[in-house]
Amino acid sequence: MKKILFIALAFVMSLQLNAQDKTEVNSNPNAPVISFESNVVDYGDIAKGSDGIKYFDFTNGGKEPLIISNVRSSCGCTVPEYPKTPIGPGQDSQIKIKYNTNKVGPFRKTVTIYSNVEGGSVIVTVKGRVLAEEKKVE
Repeated sequence: MKKILFIALAFVMSLQLNAQDKTEVNSNPNAPVISFESNVVDYGDIAKGSDGIKYFDFTNGGKEPLIISNVRSSCGCTVPEYPKTPIGPGQDSQIKIKYNTNKVGPFRKTVTIYSNVEGGSVIVTVKGRVLAEEKKVE
């Protein structure tokens, strides 16, 4: 029984050792780098039914073209639009975000940008609060 317990313990410990993070030795020093003016777009307080359009401005800080393959939001209430053509080194561009302002209350959503940067993706945040319509006094 002790042998089985020892073997099981040794097996579990070997799995932990193999699960250690491995740093990538062959990283590309010329890889594109997506640099945002801000990783958060704060809508602040906005009126219910307003257009809900904001932009994430960014620059390709790398030495190779930045290619965005997809942009996904954490919910259907946030619709992103992204450039479909490569962004050259040093060039600026934008990702357009349209938030559905028909739902009243605070919100905090994430947008994941998939591209050819090291790591493959970057996460940014949109937040704010949609205010209820004020009732008109007659």
